[in-house]
Amino acid sequence: MANDDLFKKVVSHAKEYGYIFASSEIYDGLSAVYDYAQNGVELKKNIREYWWRSMVFMHQNIVGIDAAILMHPTTWKASGHVDAFNDPLIDNKDSKKRYRADVLIEDYCEKLNTKAQKEIAKAKKRFGDSFNEEEFVTTNPRVVKYKAQQKDILARMAQSLDNEDLADVKLLIEELGIADPLSGSKNWTDVKQFNLMFGTKLGASAETATDLFLRPETAQGIFVNFLNVQKTGRMKIPFGIAQTGKAFRNEIVARQFIFRMREFEQMEMQFFVKPGDEMKWYEYWKETRLKWHHSLGLGEENYRFHDHEKLAHYANAASDIEFNFPFGFKELEGIHSRTDFDLKAHEQHSGKKLQFFDHEQNKNYVPYVVETSIGLDRMFLAIFSKSLKEETLEDGSSRVVLKLPSIVAPVKAAVFPLVKKDGLQEIARKIIEDLQWDYNVLYDEKDAVGRRYRRQDALGTPYCITVDHQTKEDQTVTIRDRDTMKQERILISDISNKIRNSIAYSEWLS
Repeated sequence: MANDDLFKKVVSHAKEYGYIFASSEIYDGLSAVYDYAQNGVELKKNIREYWWRSMVFMHQNIVGIDAAILMHPTTWKASGHVDAFNDPLIDNKDSKKRYRADVLIEDYCEKLNTKAQKEIAKAKKRFGDSFNEEEFVTTNPRVVKYKAQQKDILARMAQSLDNEDLADVKLLIEELGIADPLSGSKNWTDVKQFNLMFGTKLGASAETATDLFLRPETAQGIFVNFLNVQKTGRMKIPFGIAQTGKAFRNEIVARQFIFRMREFEQMEMQFFVKPGDEMKWYEYWKETRLKWHHSLGLGEENYRFHDHEKLAHYANAASDIEFNFPFGFKELEGIHSRTDFDLKAHEQHSGKKLQFFDHEQNKNYVPYVVETSIGLDRMFLAIFSKSLKEETLEDGSSRVVLKLPSIVAPVKAAVFPLVKKDGLQEIARKIIEDLQWDYNVLYDEKDAVGRRYRRQDALGTPYCITVDHQTKEDQTVTIRDRDTMKQERILISDISNKIRNSIAYSEWLS
């Protein structure tokens, strides 16, 4: 299936099965704002919990907070957002569409990378087990050329953006012959910087109101609470503070469903370390976070690292974990070594010391910070899109199945009475009543059992439990596995353990 077709199916399926709705749809919606529906909110909650447990429960030196969305306006002056939180945007004069200039260039470079990967794939097929990929990548003229071009282009873009030479960014787009993806036009405007902050007011009247911002990131709430957490939690370096919550950005070119939204949710952790140790911990968290992604079983080939050519003003190292979305590899999570920029900036602007007293060294210092930050909405899309499958069955029929990792599936089991008579409904409802204390389960009695199976497959429910006449005789039910479609008879008393074993955090996170 073509990527565009797959993406359309993902968007359509998300709405049809109660995962994602357009915000205020009855009023024709609001661009780049979406509502999480009855099943989507459960999947989102479960992803958040999976991340939280991996961070806070599994690390004795990481704690969580929930900082306010509204913060003192000087916070954003200190962080650099007021002066430097911009995207370089360019308009196409013919199509009237606006794009991020850096994304246009990065997409061009990704095409070069795709060409290189095709050469590697052809060589793999040709040489088989004797193929030495490392040697091929460094010696094959075409691959070397594509890789060199990609590196040179990204390096030039990074330098131009660092120097705020927007004219050269436009020149680079023109030299590469980059066209509007929609119209094919190469008629571009100059590149301009747009600030992404959402402003608001706090006060009883417009004349006396204080100018505030909706937070564009959650990290600053962690930094301004660094000393509070350290002292009250008696935390010792190294330690981390985790947080999930809403952030807001005035994304001018928000596209691709929930991949880029104006209101979104972050899951991030700031890890405070001794100066000089930051690169050790940077590498540790790169490895640890990739392992967490792999634990969900979406395919290791769908992840890759992308080290930044252009570093943020606060960073001395940065890398993205990219995921193979239906529209290609894009950033899923960022790992940054933020140095001591944030705490020092808040010291300067607040006049308060944000330092740690190291008893071993007998001195105060401002800790360095290693950040892991992942977009919850992007994670939702990654899991959802990679789980949606169309399968042809042995009898020639087909089914649409949402093979969500059971640990995050919104509904863990559906319980059916085979028929709506003979007391089977009552038994099914009693099973529901017993299970719902521990799991999100649902009751379904509409249509033939086969149709109910297909409906739950499309919904992503790992197990279907059917109550039939044999149940009345021996207290057993038929339980069907979503992924394999295999059925087995088990005792009603064993249902809970069956579900529990499939969603045990010790199995998924170990």
